[in-house]
Amino acid sequence: MDTPLGEPTFLILTALAREPLHGYGIIGEVATLSQGRLSLRPGTLYGALDRLVDAGLVEVHREEIVDGRLRRYYRLSPVGDTTLSEETDRLRRNVDAAEARLRDRSRSPRAVPRTVGGMA
Repeated sequence: MDTPLGEPTFLILTALAREPLHGYGIIGEVATLSQGRLSLRPGTLYGALDRLVDAGLVEVHREEIVDGRLRRYYRLSPVGDTTLSEETDRLRRNVDAAEARLRDRSRSPRAVPRTVGGMA
């Protein structure tokens, strides 16, 4: 899986960075990390986890039976850890560039838009 990662994928990997989690744990962590902006449905999450496992970014840590149902815990793989670190660095560089441009803009007079044919 190449970077840049989509926000849901980035947040799933981030949720798994601290410790292995089962599906509903990941859903809760993603909601917390996104401050409630992103709410993953179970079907969406498990489809994403299948793709992340296939891509080698996530692996199954363990499985257990709880109330007669299989609970699978996932963790970042070493490749997933590297990918998350690289994507975090890429996003940080983008934020730094944007902040620098915003600071520069606030220090310099605003350019007056040139008009073409009376339109800006």
